[in-house]
Amino acid sequence: MNFPILTAIMLAPVVGLLLILLIPEREELTIKITAAVATFVSLVLAILAYVLFDHGRGGLQFLQDITWVPSFGINYSVGVDGMSMPMVLLTAIVIFTGVFASWDMTKRVKEFFIFLLMLVTGVFGVFISRDLFFFYLFFEVAVIPMYLLIGIWGSTRKEYAAMKLTLYLLVGSAFALIGIIATFLYAAQQLGHATFDIQTLAAVKYDLGFQKFVFFLMLIGFGVLVPIWPLHLWSPDGHVAAPTAVSMLHAGVLMKLGAYGLIRVGVFLFPEGAKYWAPLIAVLCIVNVVYGAMIAMVQKDLKFVIGYSSVSHMGYVLLGIAALNTLSLNGAVAQMFAHGIMTALFFALVGNVYHKAHTREIARFGGLAHQMPRVAAGFLIGGLASLGLPGLNNFVAEFLIFMGSFTREQSLLGGLLSYRILSVLAISGIVITATYVLRVVKNTFFGPRKTEWDHLEDAHGVEMVPIVVLVATLILFGLLPSLQIDMINSGIAPLVAKIEAAKAIGGIF
Repeated sequence: MNFPILTAIMLAPVVGLLLILLIPEREELTIKITAAVATFVSLVLAILAYVLFDHGRGGLQFLQDITWVPSFGINYSVGVDGMSMPMVLLTAIVIFTGVFASWDMTKRVKEFFIFLLMLVTGVFGVFISRDLFFFYLFFEVAVIPMYLLIGIWGSTRKEYAAMKLTLYLLVGSAFALIGIIATFLYAAQQLGHATFDIQTLAAVKYDLGFQKFVFFLMLIGFGVLVPIWPLHLWSPDGHVAAPTAVSMLHAGVLMKLGAYGLIRVGVFLFPEGAKYWAPLIAVLCIVNVVYGAMIAMVQKDLKFVIGYSSVSHMGYVLLGIAALNTLSLNGAVAQMFAHGIMTALFFALVGNVYHKAHTREIARFGGLAHQMPRVAAGFLIGGLASLGLPGLNNFVAEFLIFMGSFTREQSLLGGLLSYRILSVLAISGIVITATYVLRVVKNTFFGPRKTEWDHLEDAHGVEMVPIVVLVATLILFGLLPSLQIDMINSGIAPLVAKIEAAKAIGGIF
């Protein structure tokens, strides 16, 4: 295919924000329509690329290469494989629905949509980049606008949450940058020429000590964004303070950048380092799963429930990465997609309720299904996806992760733990999740009706766009998982082959 479809997907939001710059600030509806059209173009192109992707052939597709700084081996090089293509589609879906979830935005509308489109441009860039320099450049473009979007348009200690988020993520970026520079210098010495091409860097034979060191840097750098415990403290505050569309992007997409970077850069370039640190990731991710779920269970704010739930569910992704086999890695990528859609749906619905009720306190609600049946139905479907109901996207992803981790035979901590025990503990997180999700649904939407909320209007008009699109996506890939899993497997297979070819070494435990 000669048309640069990936570049077009990324540049559509850029064109949108440039047009918004030319629109007078008072023309709020025109600004919103422009943002919607720009993101719709990205969505249509992402769906087209997804359909045209040949998972039977696998490998990198829709390639485009432009020399940029040849003396340092920096090229604008883009392409997607079976692992990154679903992430591009996820980003396109979330930003498109996020624009409609922000249709009620009235404060500095022009600047809000400019920064929102700038953020998503960075996200697209990360997922399509095949050059490590541009990968990191787009990573920073995706992170930095979050400070302004939360600090200006947020709520609930927004300045504190914005600064906390930014400091955590920039410290993580610094660790990743050190790892990238070290990798570049090592590869240049081995190859005799400079390059940032990820495929070329992956072919370099790094010694074991270097792999252990750099993978640890990548684990911290990208792990902050996942987030991995105990580097997660910025995330719930960021979720709660962010405006609706930013919460959707934050949980739905930005957290996936960390997991994607850990696989794409960490595991792909340093498989022996990944094997060494995998036991540590496996132990910490169980803390994510169980601790996050238990903290979510006692929250009184709807957004805090979803924020800590995200910490818990991203623990499943980390478990899939730690197990380092075909089933678990397929499940990890599928879980990234499923969790992104689910949390985007949750935050869109909570934002709808908050905009009309001006509170997110669970105890104040009751029987909202009478006034808001569409919102209640959407929240229930999201809740059922969260607890892994068969027929919805999350079930397939979590099942693959549990199967992959359970079938890995390795003792940890001197035989006190094994991947099978960790898998059982992770499965217990589903029970905790079911407890708090069903309790929140009952107390908020199906509890005793409170007449003080009789004035609330149900979702209607453009407010239905996020609900319909996100629910349909959860159901589509839940009922037809082969639409996604076959594609993901085509991208994971070469990675697993590289992991299996790496020499067997003892893990950190």
